[in-house]
Amino acid sequence: MSYPQVPIARTRVKLVVCAALTAVAATAGLPVWTVAALALTSLAIPLAVGLAGGGPLLRELLLPASGPAVGGGLGHTPEERERFVT
Repeated sequence: MSYPQVPIARTRVKLVVCAALTAVAATAGLPVWTVAALALTSLAIPLAVGLAGGGPLLRELLLPASGPAVGGGLGHTPEERERFVT
């Protein structure tokens, strides 16, 4: 499995920020086109992740793991863990 160029956690933060900005813009009474642009951006992020990485990556974006990763460590990818083992 190939890993995304941008960490999914960073993409999740951008999704949350866009969704929050959409809510703030709608509440503050900004022009409809501004709210629509923010809302479409919020919808485009999961769409792009789903197209780029399929269902598993989309699930990881929308449903982050609640606990520490099995296997311990600092959340390294399998390839990074292999580099640490000598």
